[in-house]
Amino acid sequence: MRHGVEIGRLMAPACVLASFLLAFTVSAAAAGRASELGPEAPLTEPSGGYVGQLKVAPGHGPAGTPLTVTGEGLPAEQDFELVWRTVKGSWKVTIAEYHGREYTPVAYRIATVKSDKAGRITHGFVAPEDFGFLHDVVIQQGSRLLTQTAFHLDMTAKVVGVSSGPVGTPIAIEVQGIGWRELEGSWVLLYDNKFTGFMSAVTTGGTARFTIPATGHAGLHIVEIQHSDFGSPYRNTQQSPVAGRPNFRLDFTITPGAPMLPPPPVQQAQKVVRSLPPQGELVATPPFSGIEQPVVIKGSGFEAGKTYQLNWNTVVGNRMTSAGWEERARVIAEGKADATGRTEFRFKVPDDLGGAHNLWVDAGGTKKQGNYWIVPTALPLDVTRGPTGTTFRIRLKGVGWSETANIYTVVYDNGTSGYACAFNSQGDIEIIMQATGEPGWHFIDLYPAIYKGKETRPNNYRLPQLTYADDHPGEDLPRFRFAFEVTGGSSMASRQ
Repeated sequence: MRHGVEIGRLMAPACVLASFLLAFTVSAAAAGRASELGPEAPLTEPSGGYVGQLKVAPGHGPAGTPLTVTGEGLPAEQDFELVWRTVKGSWKVTIAEYHGREYTPVAYRIATVKSDKAGRITHGFVAPEDFGFLHDVVIQQGSRLLTQTAFHLDMTAKVVGVSSGPVGTPIAIEVQGIGWRELEGSWVLLYDNKFTGFMSAVTTGGTARFTIPATGHAGLHIVEIQHSDFGSPYRNTQQSPVAGRPNFRLDFTITPGAPMLPPPPVQQAQKVVRSLPPQGELVATPPFSGIEQPVVIKGSGFEAGKTYQLNWNTVVGNRMTSAGWEERARVIAEGKADATGRTEFRFKVPDDLGGAHNLWVDAGGTKKQGNYWIVPTALPLDVTRGPTGTTFRIRLKGVGWSETANIYTVVYDNGTSGYACAFNSQGDIEIIMQATGEPGWHFIDLYPAIYKGKETRPNNYRLPQLTYADDHPGEDLPRFRFAFEVTGGSSMASRQ
């Protein structure tokens, strides 16, 4: 019987996750992206003053709102472009450093409209899924902007799919209309008055989608979404100099029943890495993996019958001492070229930092090069149940070294609990924790984050990035989720 229960526990999260993904897809289809309004249009400027007047009704609303644009006082019986103005967002990162966010102005043509004999136009369209707050709606002709008006795209927040379920249920949250300007672009989440983490929408055009586990007692739990530029939640925005920013409350009810436990860590390993570097002349199979996995590197153009050494580059050091860090190389495998000049190198991926590692072979004074990518992986908890105070350990391998990859942040029952760094320990993270809370299941999430950088506002450093999957700067990184069952009593032995 126990075997059947465990299988059910593993299958249920997969089914619920699939339903959440479907719900996200349906929600996103309700309003097209800004880029789907039409082709890019030139960013025009007025010449010789503004011509005519433009109005949009209603003046504000969320994505999906039907809009009507009317204009008057325009040249009669002429064609014009009706244009939506917004921005494209990107992260500014180098191999090792984080420099912040960047937004580039862009315009999309909604339609070509023709004025009547009285110089009037009317056109309807749907407010797109886009960055929130103010957008210019423009009438232009050729390289000239004639006139414009503004539409305020309202933020929305909701629980997608189920709004109740047993402890451990993934709560799927969707926030649309996150802004890009100062005081509009940095939003944080609280769960039962505990700070969970921040959400971003830099490369997703103002939309954040993510899940958190349902934690705590059976009954009602409150999720809040608020603005903050400075690391911790700003609790009285209604009294701030910019008081019009919204706050959101979302409800989730935990029901009795078997917990929805996360899959084993091995099943949480990345299946796809979106940020892989080019392979080069030395081609790896597979192109990425966790540590200690077998890999084959193939190359051609070598001297037949000659033995070659494959070198593996890594970074050694830290950011905390004057010694800094340096790149080092070591021989990791040897291979002998066959009669056609082809060579294979076979080895197991070393216990090393995550991210890209340069591979190279000295082929008679020239270097043949390639790359291999180590993904972070997690080991099972050393202890998974016990009374309050029980000590348990979380272990990660293959964590990176750049300012966007060298830490993981710890969240216990949706409350942030600090961070752990992997650079000095060459990709290895060991976190020692004590089980706390009422008897029952408790959930620990490890989120990617941004360690440090040049950006001063917003200050999102060393905070859990809830939107890691869609919008993390630099590397494509996973989150890891664990569960611990607190039993009755307390553990005196764990304090020794």
